[in-house]
Amino acid sequence: MKIDIITVLPELLESPLNHSIMKRAQDKGLLEVQLHNLRDWAVNEYGQVDDYQYGGGAGMVMMCEPLAKCIEQLQQQHKFDEIIYVTPDGEQLNQSISNQLSLKENILIICGHYKGIDQRIRDHFVTREISIGDYVLSGGELAAAVLVDSVGRLLPGVLNDETSALFDSFQDGLLAPPVYTRPAEFRGWKVPDVLLSGNPKLVEEWRYERSLEITLQKRPDLLSE
Repeated sequence: MKIDIITVLPELLESPLNHSIMKRAQDKGLLEVQLHNLRDWAVNEYGQVDDYQYGGGAGMVMMCEPLAKCIEQLQQQHKFDEIIYVTPDGEQLNQSISNQLSLKENILIICGHYKGIDQRIRDHFVTREISIGDYVLSGGELAAAVLVDSVGRLLPGVLNDETSALFDSFQDGLLAPPVYTRPAEFRGWKVPDVLLSGNPKLVEEWRYERSLEITLQKRPDLLSE
C-alpha cells in the first residue's frame, strides 16, 4: 500500500510514522508513506498557501491553487483509490472504515490547517472525509497519523502475529476482554483460573463473555447498532 500525505508541516508526521509498527511496515516494504510539503506548490516566492476567507471572519483558508496543482501532479503518478480530507465534520473513524481502507492500494490524505481548505477542493477532488472525533485540532497532521496507523497495522505481514489485529477492540463490534501476563499471582491478585486451564474452548467463551460484559458497561451504544 502507498499513502501520500499533503501537509504544510511534514515534520509533525515524521516521528509518528517512523517508529514502532509503522516503521516495521515500511522497512518490510508493505507500506510506503510519502509526505508532500504543500509549500512546494505555493502561489508566490514567500510560500503562501492560504488567504483570508471571502465574506469576512477570523481565520485563514488554505487556497485552491496550491492544493489543486499538488493533487493533479500526484494523480499523474498514481491513480488514487481514495482522496481523503481529515476534518472534524467528516464521518467518524471506526474499525470498519480502517478495515475497508486497508484493502486499498493508493490513498491520498489532505491535512487541513487554519479554518480548513477551500470548499472547491472538497467538491472536486476529495472522495471521502474522515474525522477522528468530535473535537478540533490545530491541523490535520495528528489525525492523518492516527488514520495511517489504524490502517497500516492491518496490512498482512505487518504484525508479527497476524491474528492479533482480529481480536482488537471493535473488530467484532465489542470491546476487547481483559488481558494478563506473568506472574500468575502478584500481591495476591490472581489471573482467572480459566486462562491457566489450557482449554481453548473455555478461554474463548470466557473472553467473549467478558467482552460482552465490558461493552455493556462502557459502550452500550455498540450493542444497539
